[in-house]
Amino acid sequence: MATLLVNIKRQQCDAAVWDDAKARYDRQMAIVLLILLVIGLIFGPGLWVQSVLARYSEPVDRYAGTGAQLARHLLDAHGMHSVQVEATEAGDHYDPVEKAVRLTPDKYNGRSLTAITVAAHEVGHALQDHENYAPLRLRTRMVKAMRGWERIGAGVLIVAPFLGAITRVPSIGLLTFAAGLLTLGSSALVHFVTLPTEFDASFSRALPMLDKHKILKGVDRPHARTLLRAAALTYVSASLMSLLNIARWIAILRR
Repeated sequence: MATLLVNIKRQQCDAAVWDDAKARYDRQMAIVLLILLVIGLIFGPGLWVQSVLARYSEPVDRYAGTGAQLARHLLDAHGMHSVQVEATEAGDHYDPVEKAVRLTPDKYNGRSLTAITVAAHEVGHALQDHENYAPLRLRTRMVKAMRGWERIGAGVLIVAPFLGAITRVPSIGLLTFAAGLLTLGSSALVHFVTLPTEFDASFSRALPMLDKHKILKGVDRPHARTLLRAAALTYVSASLMSLLNIARWIAILRR
């Protein structure tokens, strides 16, 4: 009888150990899956955008004119003669303050489907500005208001723990820390809030312009739609990457 009781207790103990080990394994797997999900959400859009842009950058001489020439043609066709077309290393964009469509060298001098389509997308923003499109004006005001906030946020994050230690009021440090996190995420917020502006530039402006002026080869139109979607998501993917700054500062401050 004693031996039987010992065996039963041993089995119960083994079962408890097994259950505990399984629970720990399940928690670890949940954490791993969560990390993979977060990584996918942050890096996925950017990788997709870059792969689409690269895919249709070949052949490099698919069109007779360059991205810069197309941008100039479309701007002039809509009476925007004063808007400049410039080469830049700072990423493809339209500057509503300087009134300039700026393209990276591969788009400015390129003749690929990517170069043509991205140029049309940026002209789409210029057309929004020309027509006083309200969401673009809102984004411009938000960008101006939040200019420099990221640098301030980095400074706030550095000061936060020291401020809490000096004042010995933990809530002050926590509030300062929260302000720093919000500041670092300001650019991401701007682009998420104004995402409809990007899709309007692509599908309500750029694509109709390309169709009206018969720019695209027939077989390229579906691919151009994919490119225009990628162009619309470019800022969003960059904003997601910028959120890694927050994680980096958290890791630094936890040391």
